[in-house]
Amino acid sequence: MGADVPCGTCSGCCRASFFIHIGPSETEALARIPQALLFPAPGLPEGHVLMGYDEKGNCPMWRDEGCSIYAHRPQTCRDFDCRIFTATGIAVGGPAQAPIAERVAQWRFTYPTQENHAEREAVLATAMFMEAHGDLFPEGMVPVNPTQRALLALELHRVMYDFQLEADAGPMPADDVIRDALVVAAQGPRSAT
Repeated sequence: MGADVPCGTCSGCCRASFFIHIGPSETEALARIPQALLFPAPGLPEGHVLMGYDEKGNCPMWRDEGCSIYAHRPQTCRDFDCRIFTATGIAVGGPAQAPIAERVAQWRFTYPTQENHAEREAVLATAMFMEAHGDLFPEGMVPVNPTQRALLALELHRVMYDFQLEADAGPMPADDVIRDALVVAAQGPRSAT
């Protein structure tokens, strides 16, 4: 929460057929969104709601000139960062997310140190491992949703980083060893990546 996302003039996520989560404490946003646009968020406690999108895939608060509630937009909107797709190599999603995919294709990262580069490789390796071996994990652990999958890869990448450091002296461990370490890490406290 509280990410500094450099959107600039990009409005891809506002036009990408996303459901927007709004928590009960987001009173400023809730006061400005018509109640008819909100519905209870499945699987979350009472008071958590979702806002859908219109027939064009746009957020219903989107206008030609931009977000009509920008100063009071939901935290989900403030935190969404499409750079996670570039960082993890995970595809954004389907055709509805084309506006985001365009922006994702523009991102370029630099790695000033060898450690930065190794971290990047670990993020990619974690995402690729989950994609290639999703069937090895407990059911539901590897999200179907690309955004959630990318976030999980970012959260768990230190596991792969450590394995890659050890592999400098020998081979990578077997897939089940990597899987078990990722499962244990996922069950631990979550970081604010």
